[in-house]
Amino acid sequence: MCSRYTLISKPVLVARNFGLPEIDDFPSRYNIAPTQPVAIVRNSYAGHREMVLVRWGLIPDWVRDPDAFATLVNARCETLSVKPSFRNAYRYRRCLFPMDGFFEWRGKKGERQPWYFSARDERPIGVAGLWENWMGVDGSEMESAVIITTRANADIASVHDRMPLIIRPENYGRWLDCKEGTTQGLSEFMAPVEAGFLVAREVSSLVNNPQNNGPDLLVPVGQQSFL
Repeated sequence: MCSRYTLISKPVLVARNFGLPEIDDFPSRYNIAPTQPVAIVRNSYAGHREMVLVRWGLIPDWVRDPDAFATLVNARCETLSVKPSFRNAYRYRRCLFPMDGFFEWRGKKGERQPWYFSARDERPIGVAGLWENWMGVDGSEMESAVIITTRANADIASVHDRMPLIIRPENYGRWLDCKEGTTQGLSEFMAPVEAGFLVAREVSSLVNNPQNNGPDLLVPVGQQSFL
């Protein structure tokens, strides 16, 4: 499960990495949590690539009361085509979550140690996702999104058995292209990224509180002078 991540790269680097036009400035975020507004990259209805803010926690269009619906933070890649919450979005509303890294936890409840995983080359990564546009009977609207996960690779398997589904930059276009409403050819993207792509480090349990935000959250354990 992926329930926290970071987006700390400069906007100009994010725009360049995801093939976006110039984007608005945004603050560094070191502890992005479910239900918060998050940036996703998608193709607009006109076919142009864009970055927009949505709610992290997908609300399917058939839900009557979003407040009574359990938050869908992650979607398993193995069941996208069959789960009612995801199958239409998988065909028509695929997206990418730009991030610099993500957190996972290891250990028993109450003693869980957070680990931070990021790309070895320190570039932002694109994680596969789905988005939805929920509309209420009163005319209200809410866009939301979910992160897709796959089985863990060797970089993360000792910490967790799942990991975000990372899409390589050369495949962004194919993943985001939903105009045909088909998932044909996407199965090749469902495997975990190759071992060695990620680097890991133990970090402070301060990340457990979503109100905490700042570079101190990424300092490796043993180097944290504030503890």
